[in-house]
Amino acid sequence: MKKHIAFVSIIVFALLLLVRANAVEPQKADLWPQIDPYNTGYLKVSPIHELFYQEGGNPKGKPVMFLHGGPGSGCFPGYFRYFNPEKFHVVLHDQRGAGKSKPFAEIKENTTQLLVEDVEKLRTHLNLGKVILFGGSWGSTLALAYAEKYPQNVAGIILRGVFTGRKSEIDHFYHGGAAHFFPKEFDDLKRVLDHPEKKNYPAQLLAKLLSPAPAIRSKYAKAWAFYESKMSGLETNDKEITRMYESWNPYAFSLIENYYMANNCFLKEGQLMANTGKLAGIPVYIVNGRYDTVCPPITAYELHKRLKNSKLFIAEQSGHSSSDAPLRYYLLEAVKAFE
Repeated sequence: MKKHIAFVSIIVFALLLLVRANAVEPQKADLWPQIDPYNTGYLKVSPIHELFYQEGGNPKGKPVMFLHGGPGSGCFPGYFRYFNPEKFHVVLHDQRGAGKSKPFAEIKENTTQLLVEDVEKLRTHLNLGKVILFGGSWGSTLALAYAEKYPQNVAGIILRGVFTGRKSEIDHFYHGGAAHFFPKEFDDLKRVLDHPEKKNYPAQLLAKLLSPAPAIRSKYAKAWAFYESKMSGLETNDKEITRMYESWNPYAFSLIENYYMANNCFLKEGQLMANTGKLAGIPVYIVNGRYDTVCPPITAYELHKRLKNSKLFIAEQSGHSSSDAPLRYYLLEAVKAFE
């Protein structure tokens, strides 16, 4: 009888856990319908750089500046779908060297400080006033850097997959932390390096990506892009990544990302965390996947503890990619908070 009661108790407990998991973890996250930009253009921000930008939604709505990841990946039209097109004026722009910005894959005159000034120049050019910043991964880094430089121009911040550019975060991604979850992919990456025993992988990759030989540049661009793409989603398979290369050239992404990481993101160690006091009074929504192996939730949690005006949401069944439904759900809820 006692064994029977114990067995029933275990079953009931398991069912309760299952019900609770299904109840608290959102599985439906419908993005807004796809829209076309109502305006596109180029803004010259330096003697050699021109930024491509797109405006979508309501020109009289609340202004949102979407800051893409990478660095070097560029923006995609689907990014408009996080925002109610009747209530938000959404601005996408490709950062220096990325996407349709000119020149393509250019790392000259390309630093975090210059990207911050580009955001400010674009905000001024479009007469946006105070803006909501929406940034994921590297976009979260740029959002924090901009907000700490120009807090008076920021109405709110939404961050996903927080990355602040500290050495510990770079080492996790490049030098073995993520390897605990993707050991084969990490071994594959080490095999293409000349000196895998040296913990300067971004610098080694950058040197290859700057090779005068197109075949070498292509080889290392794909090797790095595969490594990061594989660990970005919970269910990303090799065939999906291969298909992605058919419509997307990963060279600018791989080059610019490794260029930034080899230079410690052009930030002083711990700079963004140290300057969070400048964000006092700005509402901040932080969303991170529980199983984000690119930007583990510890960074999001540390940032949340420093920002009394922040809310942190951990998406239990999500990795790094915003395509994971629970992550999308919390991002959409964060956007609604600003309607």
